[in-house]
This record gives sequence, structure tokens and C-alpha cells, in this order.
Amino acid sequence: MKRFLLTFLLIHFPFLCLQAKHQGYSWKDEPGKHLDLLKGDRKIVRYVYERLDPEDRERTYKPFHHVYQADGKDFLTKGPGGKFTHHRGIYYGFSKCSAVNAAGKKVRIDTWHCKGGYQTHEKVIESKADDKGASHAVEIAWRVDDGTIFASEKRTLSFSHREDGSLQVDFSSVLSTKQDSVTLDGDPQHAGFQFRASNEVAAKTAKQTYYVRPKDGKDGMGKTKNWPGNKDMTNLSWKAQSVVVSDRRYFTVYLDHPDNPKPSFYSERDYGRFGSYFKSQLTPAKPVKIKYRLVIGTEERDPASCAALSKEFNQK
Repeated sequence: MKRFLLTFLLIHFPFLCLQAKHQGYSWKDEPGKHLDLLKGDRKIVRYVYERLDPEDRERTYKPFHHVYQADGKDFLTKGPGGKFTHHRGIYYGFSKCSAVNAAGKKVRIDTWHCKGGYQTHEKVIESKADDKGASHAVEIAWRVDDGTIFASEKRTLSFSHREDGSLQVDFSSVLSTKQDSVTLDGDPQHAGFQFRASNEVAAKTAKQTYYVRPKDGKDGMGKTKNWPGNKDMTNLSWKAQSVVVSDRRYFTVYLDHPDNPKPSFYSERDYGRFGSYFKSQLTPAKPVKIKYRLVIGTEERDPASCAALSKEFNQK
């Protein structure tokens, strides 16, 4: 019966079938530069993966994911340049790594500012897209400046839209090493899994930014809290940010899974960067595994709504 119905529609109403197909998710690659996720004709996310160019180091020293604004034309997130050029959309790194270089010497590597080291996209491991959502897994090498790979990451992201139209981004990472031991450290402002909104927030609308937290709810415009100054910014199950970009308010909920390394320490800025970090020791027998979820939309949420999203994620 289903096959008969599909055949009938294709013969008599082909434009309806084309339109239905057109609304699904798909990946579009600009080889050697970036990979766009589209829903129909609308751009949703961009994976920026151009490999390190020594002549253009600052722009190319780490891969990251951009998120588009609701119209799919401009970015909601920040790329290279602007206030703190190393802040890039959805990103992950640590400012204080220690590992062994090609000469066998223990060195300090910073994969946050990319000093003494950097990250490179190696390959797309797998990629999927259909009418319900999309996902891809990529291999990212964490390198010392001499090119030595001290850690290898499998970074997996899945994307879908919730019933209210908000974008759900599931981020997971498995970081492994062949070296005896690699230290991952930093501080809440310069390490971990973080989200950075468009530089327009820093330039124009920072005083319209507000945060929502589990313990004290919605804070005032332009107000922020950070560990260690605020000791309660530790081991949060969720936190939310609201910023104004292109005269439109966006709301992002950051969900931290209980299986992630703990303790975790949180940071937030009025210019649109927020997230958390943890300390860890990476060994061949003990990879570092994390999973987070971002829910990004244009509807503001109260603490109860954010808590419900956290409960849903924790059951995953």
C-alpha cells in the first residue's frame, strides 16, 4: 500500500515529493575548508576544518563548529578575530596540557589559545543525514608545535530540531593517547567545553546578556558569576545564556551529563562565552570521555524548563 501511494504521488504530484525531500537534512562540503549542515535550503551548522596554515596560523589553528542564526544567513556564533580570537563557536580544549614532544622532552601545550600546540582535522569518520536529523564523527589530532600528536580525539556531534523549533546539539568526545600520561588542565575561563556567541554581543549588546542558573534562577542584565569567585559555580547540571544578535534574542541551554569528569567549574561572560572545565589525567588505559547537550533557540526559558531539559538529557 505504501509503495502504491508513493508511486501515485510521484506520478501525479511530483512537486510535493520534491518539496518533502527538500526539507530534510543534508551535508554540503567545501573541500579542505568547511562542511555545512542544511535543512532544506537553510544553513544550520558549519564545521570549520581547514588544516593549519603556518602563514595564517591564528585563523587555522583549530577546528570548531559554527551555529547559524535562525534565518540561516549569518552566524550566531563567533569565528576568528574579534574579542578573543581563540574563542570559536562550539569548541573544546585546555590551556594547560603537558605531554612529550618529538625530542622526548616534557612540554607545556595550550590547545585553547593554541600556543605551543594546535589541533588539526584528520578525517570525517562517518556522516549521516535524513529527515529527522544529522550527525557526524570526526577525528581531530591534538599536536605539539613540532607536529607530534600527543592525543587523538573522536568528536561526534548530532543535530536535530525539537518540537518548539530549537536546535539540539549533542556533543561527545573520546580523547585518547599513546603517550604514558598527558595532563589536561586550565581554568574555567580557558579550558573545557564552551560556547561563544557572535562578536556582535561583545561589540554592541553585552549589557543585554543574562544568565539563568539552577540555584538562583534568572540573573540581571549584564551580570555574571564565575568560579572561583563564586564557589557555587561548581558541578552544575545545567546553565543557560540569553544574548541579542541581529536585533533578536537567542537562548542557549548548556547541559552537563553526570557521567562527565568531576568536579566541573563554570564560567560566564556578558560578551557571550560560557561553559565549564575539569582537570584530568589521560593515559592509554584511560581515555577522557565527555558528553554535553546544547539547546539553542529564540524562545526564552525559565529554570523549570531548563531543569526538564537536564532531566531528559541525564536519562540518555
